[in-house]
Amino acid sequence: MTEEETKQLFAERRIGVLIPTYNNEKTISQVVTSVEPYCETVIVVDDGSTDTTKSQLDQLPGNIHVVSYAKNRGKGYALRKGFEKAMELGLSAVVTMDSDGQHFASDLPLFAEACATDPEALVVGSRSFLNPNMPQKNSFANKFSNFWFAVQTGIRLPDTQTGYRLYPLQRMKGMKPLCHRYEAELELLVRSVWRAIPLKSISINVFYPSKEERVTHFRPTVDFIRISLLNTLLCLLAIVYGYPSMALRKLFRKCFK
Repeated sequence: MTEEETKQLFAERRIGVLIPTYNNEKTISQVVTSVEPYCETVIVVDDGSTDTTKSQLDQLPGNIHVVSYAKNRGKGYALRKGFEKAMELGLSAVVTMDSDGQHFASDLPLFAEACATDPEALVVGSRSFLNPNMPQKNSFANKFSNFWFAVQTGIRLPDTQTGYRLYPLQRMKGMKPLCHRYEAELELLVRSVWRAIPLKSISINVFYPSKEERVTHFRPTVDFIRISLLNTLLCLLAIVYGYPSMALRKLFRKCFK
């Protein structure tokens, strides 16, 4: 699918691109401008940046919708505000991308193609973990997350930690992340499965700079503890709500076929 075909499909299906950002002054301009040939509606959520991110966004040409607030609240909160803005603009879905240059706008046609075949699916980008620059902790964290996701939903995904996703907001019916930081992305996946939203995994490219050039706001100890606590809670909820809910939905579909 070409740039123009992708842009046309996104416009017809009211799909935008949502980019949460926090102190990514070295990459934010390039990321936003790389997206514009593929999508008419670009939303950037400035999550309390203290560097030159805000001024760079102000100088960018084109119709960019910027949501900003003074205090850093975390990626989950930024997604929440981005979803709210998308609904305000009348969008039915958004593709989320990281603002650190890790994701390639040239992969947006893959999301368009996935949406064309299954418009109700939550499309999840799947990274290759053979990249020599990928931090070892990323591979471990993903395996850890994948295992607990399978326990909580009965579904296996190759990459439950990626931020490159298409969220079908209309199908999600107002679902917003309850967690405010990185663990929100796992939370949204699990809750979507419990709500019988189909998941679709697609292979994406990924760029990891060298260790010296890498910028990350992930706090290994604190955020790993938060994710572990969330997994504990989700496992308990899976027993009392998740699995019973999925069973009832399945039975309901069979009865009314």
